[in-house]
Amino acid sequence: MGRKVYATSQGDMWDSVAFAQLGDVAHAGKLMWLNRQHLGYYVFPAGVVLELPDVDPEAPDAPPPWKRVAG
Repeated sequence: MGRKVYATSQGDMWDSVAFAQLGDVAHAGKLMWLNRQHLGYYVFPAGVVLELPDVDPEAPDAPPPWKRVAG
């Protein structure tokens, strides 16, 4: 069975896609890693096809780098 994909809508952002499609913004890092070829986008145009990572809804990833507190 193939990996799930999502075609972006105009205005989507990494964290909004992670929340809407994966259930938690904490999965944004995993989404970005899997779709490194699209890292040039901050705000997506319509129609960019992103592969969706498999995630365990009970164990979200660490927050994406821009949401981590510097220590």
